[in-house]
Amino acid sequence: MLLWPAIYNGFPLLYPDSMTYLADGTPVARALFQHHFSSYYGVRSLLYSLVLLPFHWNRTAWPVAALQALLAAWVLWLTVRALTPRRASGNYLGLMVALSLLSSLSWYSVFIMPDVLGPLVYLAFFLVVFARNKLARWEILSLCAIACWGITAHATHLLLAAGLCGLLVLLSLFQKKHWRQRLQGVALTVAIVALAIAVQMALNAYLTGVPTLNIERPPYLLARIIADGPGRLYLDQHCDRQQWAVCAYRAKLDDDPDDFLWAPDGVYQSATEQNQTLIRNQEMPLVKAAVSAYPRLQLQHSAANFHDQLLAYGLYGFDPSPWILDAFPSTMPAAQASYQRSLQARGALPLEFLDSILNGSVKVSLVMIVLLLALRVRRLSAQLWALTVMVFTMIAANALLTGVLSVVDDRYGCRVIWMIPLLAGLLLVDLLEHRAARRESVAQHRESSNLVVQ
Repeated sequence: MLLWPAIYNGFPLLYPDSMTYLADGTPVARALFQHHFSSYYGVRSLLYSLVLLPFHWNRTAWPVAALQALLAAWVLWLTVRALTPRRASGNYLGLMVALSLLSSLSWYSVFIMPDVLGPLVYLAFFLVVFARNKLARWEILSLCAIACWGITAHATHLLLAAGLCGLLVLLSLFQKKHWRQRLQGVALTVAIVALAIAVQMALNAYLTGVPTLNIERPPYLLARIIADGPGRLYLDQHCDRQQWAVCAYRAKLDDDPDDFLWAPDGVYQSATEQNQTLIRNQEMPLVKAAVSAYPRLQLQHSAANFHDQLLAYGLYGFDPSPWILDAFPSTMPAAQASYQRSLQARGALPLEFLDSILNGSVKVSLVMIVLLLALRVRRLSAQLWALTVMVFTMIAANALLTGVLSVVDDRYGCRVIWMIPLLAGLLLVDLLEHRAARRESVAQHRESSNLVVQ
């Protein structure tokens, strides 16, 4: 079910960054297994690229899409089975049909990007804390492995997972029953985060000699505060007196952080390697100085960016890109012809229609959640209350982190918004199961009464 968008498209969905992820696994593997080191490994998650390598070998992206769809299907099966154990298989199939057709889950499962792994991390943490007694040991280990890989797959996943650990502590203490057992689960999630950090730092230390979480991370935060305004205002006033490396590019500063970072003639890409290093090294001092000089202006822009990101979750990240085609000959030459025949490459995906379905699904799901919570406010299980709080908190935290610190992008919202239809579906199934249990209880009581009379 989750693979249908790739089948419909004729190829797994790609983004310009997808080609980097597919290409970077090879030099990392050569360094690890053949000791052939490279002078440059890119700026994205090397562990995500490394794990994907055996699934594509630079030949085809289909096994990668299958892997991500399988992981999503597995985590959701454990979630449904733990929360709605009565008729779990039927509940699961019904939810999967709805999610695959009406939400962004299926589209992001076949999207060759680490985006779908973020929500899988959050659900895995939830299960480890609130449903550990309903899982076999090997299932818990599988969730830990998925979560660890997902955390290393993207920097935002690490930050959000660390924040989620704190939220899970509060949820465990708030619900007095079984709080000790749940705190043990939280300790396991903290260990997963720590392991992910250690593995990532160890790999980077082996490859570059520097134990860091990010290799040559672009100055995202600097691009953001310059686009918001405080950075440009501060530079206009201080470039004549202070030696900021970015001052040499004042004429190129504008209100688009993507242009600052990625445009060929933008500040960062047009800078020399030496100036790029200086810009990265001066990023935090410059950000602190600009925000200190214009705190109210930055707060206003950050609030607006958070609001815009919270409402940005459209399926608009699948447009054709000439950069993808240019990267095929060096990354996956055997699959280029197949990709060129796809709907995405030809710009033929009905994105507006698909987005209308997604938008309608989210709105209907929100209404359902409000009504279902009102109906079951006193009888809802502690697990479902915790899941409800977690889903809305993580969606808000995702918008806060990406919109305020990076850039407002529909992709960032779309990767997590499918958790709202999932929550609505789980609440609906829980209500139906409760009513079915009541009917069975009444029927059994009547049968017992008749037996007594007889």
